Amino acid sequence: MSEGTMHQPAQREHSDQQRAKRLSRLLVCAAAVPVMLIAAGCSSDSGSDDGAGKDTTGPGATTSADATAAPTVQAAAYKKLPEPCAVLSKKTLTDLVPKGAKSGKEGTSSDTASRGSCSWTSLDNNGVKGSQFRWLNVSLLRFDSSQTQGEGDKLAAAYYAKQVQEAQSVTGAKNAKSEPVAGAGDEATAVRYDLKKKEGAFKQQTVVARVENVVVTIDYNGAGLAGDKAPSADTLTKAAEKAVKEAVAAVTSANGTGAGAGSGSGSGGASSTPSKSPSKASTKSASPSASKSAAKSDAKAPAATASSSASSAADKS
Repeated sequence: MSEGTMHQPAQREHSDQQRAKRLSRLLVCAAAVPVMLIAAGCSSDSGSDDGAGKDTTGPGATTSADATAAPTVQAAAYKKLPEPCAVLSKKTLTDLVPKGAKSGKEGTSSDTASRGSCSWTSLDNNGVKGSQFRWLNVSLLRFDSSQTQGEGDKLAAAYYAKQVQEAQSVTGAKNAKSEPVAGAGDEATAVRYDLKKKEGAFKQQTVVARVENVVVTIDYNGAGLAGDKAPSADTLTKAAEKAVKEAVAAVTSANGTGAGAGSGSGSGGASSTPSKSPSKASTKSASPSASKSAAKSDAKAPAATASSSASSAADKS
């Protein structure tokens, strides 16, 4: 065996070692590539997370507080009511209830800042010629604004419309007539009709007015008893309209504003044109506050009350 032949295994062994080293370096490099890609991916994800945590309260951003904040409800314009028995002047009372101008009887109220009423009874006894009977009632109802029920003036508008509708729907009423009333707050309507009772023929006038968040209702009726002639419906209606204007002026004066004014939803003053018709009033507003239900006990049915008083008066005559 020659010396060259002996060196061949050693040379192959050396070559194999060289190839093994190169292969190891290639494997190391190949393994490094995925690690770099993974690192780059992680770096990219980390950037996305950082962006998500950035401040989003810039323009156009909506916070949870804004999303859940309740809408603001406008405060009611009027905060109190005048004394119900003092809303009409002595002269007006003398004209409407000549024999009972000093007979004012205040109705029961658990909250005089929200509701009140006063009534007067007059009997002018002419002996065998008969008697003239008059009954007058003033009712005041104020509505506050609330988050749950809405704005006071809208609640009052709904109640106003309901009062007018009830006056127009009295059972047994004859010759019914409704007309708008000028110069009585934001809106006002007069309803009149005849009502036959065993004591006589009654002429009933109901005038409902709204000024801001307060509703004023005047009930006024008259009858000729024991053979005396019935009073004029036109005369009684004119007197009731005068009374409602005075009562509205008393409400606005008690709250420090001009007489007859309606500074919010209405005309802003005593209107020189007829008030809005009840059919245009808001009837879909939120139902009135608790004072509404209590008012039902304060405001008695005018015709029924008058009938009772007239019956007693007729017995005396």
